[in-house]
Amino acid sequence: MRAVVYESFGQTPSVQDVESPSAPAHGVVIAVEATGVCRSDWHAWAGHDDSVSVPHVPGHELVGRVARAGEAVTRFTIGDRVTVPFVCGCGTCEFCRSGNAQVCPTQTQPGFTHWGSWADEVVIHHADTNLVTAPEDLPAEAVLPLGCRFATAFRGLHDRARLSAGEVVAVFGCGGVGLSAIMIAKAIGADVVAVDISRDALELARTMGAGACVDSTGLTEAEVAAAVRDAAAGLGTDVGPHVTVEALGLETTLNAALQSLRPLGRHVQIGLLSGRPTTAVPQVIGQELSLLGSHGMAAADYGPLVALVVEGRLRPQDLVTRTISLEEAPAAMEEMARGSSTGLTIIRP
Repeated sequence: MRAVVYESFGQTPSVQDVESPSAPAHGVVIAVEATGVCRSDWHAWAGHDDSVSVPHVPGHELVGRVARAGEAVTRFTIGDRVTVPFVCGCGTCEFCRSGNAQVCPTQTQPGFTHWGSWADEVVIHHADTNLVTAPEDLPAEAVLPLGCRFATAFRGLHDRARLSAGEVVAVFGCGGVGLSAIMIAKAIGADVVAVDISRDALELARTMGAGACVDSTGLTEAEVAAAVRDAAAGLGTDVGPHVTVEALGLETTLNAALQSLRPLGRHVQIGLLSGRPTTAVPQVIGQELSLLGSHGMAAADYGPLVALVVEGRLRPQDLVTRTISLEEAPAAMEEMARGSSTGLTIIRP
């Protein structure tokens, strides 16, 4: 089969002919219909993820059909159209048994712990725990983003923060996850304040449903928080947003988000922070704020998210701005090193 392979971190990847994989006893081989280009793929290629070893094939957002299945797989069969969360559980630990495979201690992640989906085929372990049926009538562009950015944002807002219709959420960072959060919040019926330093990103955020935008260029944490509170007031709440989402992974953004929250507000941290950030703990205590993490979503919890897409209330395909071939994927990886772009690029092998 063909696969995009890099032999060392930061080296230009190439499309190579590699051996087709066999299905593990509890796993499947998926023939890839389409796969996404995500900033996390770039971080792995750059050597920022210690779970990745070389040579390596990136890719973790995908949709495809089961091509081969292990003898222990009971819930899926050859030909089934499926997608998969980027965090896959072992299926047997206490967390997987309780439906929380996203925090499985021995989790696997295609494109990180093993070769991923920038290829004709990809292996998914413990298929009965980790596969999600992809409706036949949904286009690939609507399905593959559910594996990473939309799953993480949906769990953060729907399951962790319990965002309700009529509430106001401020989303800090309008990249892939942030834009997904904006779209999900609107589908739930909430109002959105979008925060970013990129005018292009904010323009896209408004297109995706943000009712107010804050350009945080050159502002201090306190100034950003004040601007967000002012924007939230324009959406009907005078004491700050009910929920904040940090989708960048910056200490300054985290603190600005916490400072902007109303008392009893809920903060969802999705961006991966380096080091040990200093946070406004006295404020968390004094205002009884909730600080919540979101790390993907278990396959068992995909039903409500898929339903939003089937009903047409959520359109992940609206984020797709470019479709490329597998042969064009190496250049797309290197493009990410030169800066982030708005929208989603997908690969069709």
